[in-house]
Amino acid sequence: MKLKDLDLYFTELLNIDDFASQDLSQNGVQVQNSGKEIKKVAFAVDACLQSIKEAAERKADMLFVHHGLLWSRSLRIMGNHYHRIKALLDNDIVLYAVHLPLDAHPLYGNNIGLARRLELENLKEFGMYRGINIGLYGSLPVKQGSEEGLEIDEIVNKLFPQGEKPANILPFGPKKIKTVGVISGGAASEIDDAIALGLDLYITGEIEHITYHNALENRINVIAGGHYQTETVGVQLVAKKLEIDTNLETCFIDIPTGF
Repeated sequence: MKLKDLDLYFTELLNIDDFASQDLSQNGVQVQNSGKEIKKVAFAVDACLQSIKEAAERKADMLFVHHGLLWSRSLRIMGNHYHRIKALLDNDIVLYAVHLPLDAHPLYGNNIGLARRLELENLKEFGMYRGINIGLYGSLPVKQGSEEGLEIDEIVNKLFPQGEKPANILPFGPKKIKTVGVISGGAASEIDDAIALGLDLYITGEIEHITYHNALENRINVIAGGHYQTETVGVQLVAKKLEIDTNLETCFIDIPTGF
């Protein structure tokens, strides 16, 4: 597949143009290739040098990431930025970045992916960022007539079925959790929206120092699953969708950061 066709596919699939004025990331093609056919797409969270080198080792023609190299301000092509771009050019790899559209997408986004792991019902949008709601909240399913809810450890097991450990847990709300809000990545301040909705649990990637007392005083549980861990979901969902829709080969590059 040619780059222009794959760019159009991702742009339409992920509603990238809807976020043009809200996202600080320069979504879409950030580094092009020489024009060769794209046969294999690697997916990763970050466009770090390690991800780029592994994409090259796996013979990928494109690296699709959540966190790209180009944001709201231009960077001098020096230091780490130089080495990352050089590695892409040397290996003729396209860099394709999708930031907020991948958090907020209703089918292939980070937040819907996490919400599905918990089987949340009656989903609604929340978490306003630059005029767009990027998060989801809902209710845990009621099974066999029980309305008790789940304890926080049970939710962690559902959220991270491979046994990953959250960065932080603040168990300050109800012991039996019934309502949950989810915003992946770095959304510490959006806990205020979860509090305003009266949710039992707020799930995000990373929290701040002030989150502790805010959660304690408002009696809400918080799971900071890790910025990285909460954002592996969307890229993997898009990879599966791409495989279904095209004959392209895909792979996921997993480089946990611990944050």
